[in-house]
Amino acid sequence: MSRFQYPVMLTASDEGGYVVTCRDLPQLNTQGEDKQDALDQASDAMDEVFATYMIEGIDFPEPSKAKRREHLVAPPAETMVKAALFVAMREAGISKMQLAKQLGVDEKEVRRLLDPHYQSKLPRIAQAISLLGQRLVIGLEPA
Repeated sequence: MSRFQYPVMLTASDEGGYVVTCRDLPQLNTQGEDKQDALDQASDAMDEVFATYMIEGIDFPEPSKAKRREHLVAPPAETMVKAALFVAMREAGISKMQLAKQLGVDEKEVRRLLDPHYQSKLPRIAQAISLLGQRLVIGLEPA
């Protein structure tokens, strides 16, 4: 389940709280009042970084292994499933129009499936991923 989990570094701020950075996603910069708030803010910031990558058509970097004192963070689950579809489409070399044809829908529906700010239904995303020869897997990990 580490495909969309990235290591982040929490650095104590002189003003209090923590500054959060991610070496794999340099656009991710945020802060939090305490460690838990900083990690929550990191997940929210990662959500926006993922949205930017998908909208701009940028490949997601492979997550690095966490180093000492780094914490693994992932974006919200809704964003991860859309990112999974985005990656599956890129790996298959298929366009939005081609996937729409396979799904039997208008291309705008595929755009919505990839839009991180649009609430899509999980079964439809799973169906699209399945058409691309992959399987969406959801699991649990200790917090």
